[in-house]
Amino acid sequence: MSPTAVTTPLRDYRGRFAPSPSGPLHFGSLVAAVGSFLDAKANQGKWLVRIEDIDTTRVVKNADSDILHTLQAYALNWDEPVVYQTQRLDLYQDVTQTLLKQNLIYACRCTRKQIKAIGGIYQGHCKSLNHDKTTGALRLTQQYPTTHFSDLIQGDINVNKGLAVEDYLIKRSDGLFAYQLVVVIDDIDQGINRIVRGADLIEPTARQISLFKQLNSPTPEFAHLPLAVAEPGFKLSKQNYAPAISKQNPKPALISAFEFLGLPISTDLIDLNIEQLIAWGVKNFSLKQVPKVPEIQISQHPTHQAVQFTHLSK
Repeated sequence: MSPTAVTTPLRDYRGRFAPSPSGPLHFGSLVAAVGSFLDAKANQGKWLVRIEDIDTTRVVKNADSDILHTLQAYALNWDEPVVYQTQRLDLYQDVTQTLLKQNLIYACRCTRKQIKAIGGIYQGHCKSLNHDKTTGALRLTQQYPTTHFSDLIQGDINVNKGLAVEDYLIKRSDGLFAYQLVVVIDDIDQGINRIVRGADLIEPTARQISLFKQLNSPTPEFAHLPLAVAEPGFKLSKQNYAPAISKQNPKPALISAFEFLGLPISTDLIDLNIEQLIAWGVKNFSLKQVPKVPEIQISQHPTHQAVQFTHLSK
């Protein structure tokens, strides 16, 4: 599919927004939430919210409730009960057991430092060593390497072959299930068929496509939105203390998110309330209008009215 391809509405569209509760929502996460919501509703679909709290070491107390209250303040209302990954551990274990029975999982004792020393891509050192699988990290034997896929916004994506063939972790040495495993299990279980999210997840998408195939499940469509960055290569994130968006005065940030996503902004929008703004966004949104770039630089914090964007080409 080319970058300018026209997308067709999905039948029984099911999309999702899946924040990690490591802090409040910032403008970058608002863009992902708004983009995924508008695309779902423009296609008469369902929009789900999943709290991705599988990495308990990064969870901030009460961040989940703050995120949900923020979404409600922006009239981004979900269609089904919110799912928490930490409440689904039995499901992840069941899938892991199935893969173990298929002899597709092996234990690995290599450290990040060791892997980094050989170039950052795991080379299968432990594959034939028969380490005890009841302790330590577990890797999945890669059977469906994905070196290319088509994105509904970014176009044709080519993936580093070394990463595509790598046997990646599905359970960490600290006993926590890895993101790559649980996100695919969740999407399958929830029937997600289009994933609209930030371009920082383009590379992991290749592994996730491989796992959908491994689990004999249909692969969703993917649409990766441009990242909001303070400067090239420096995305807004909770980890670098991007400021939280306002729950008390959401209109300016929401209008800025619309502009970021390529909607035709006019001065009339400021007179609309939040619910009317969202309805306008649904009516006017199209993936075809989203800038086909991986990053867009913002010139100031977008809770203010005047925000300038600089598109950064591939």
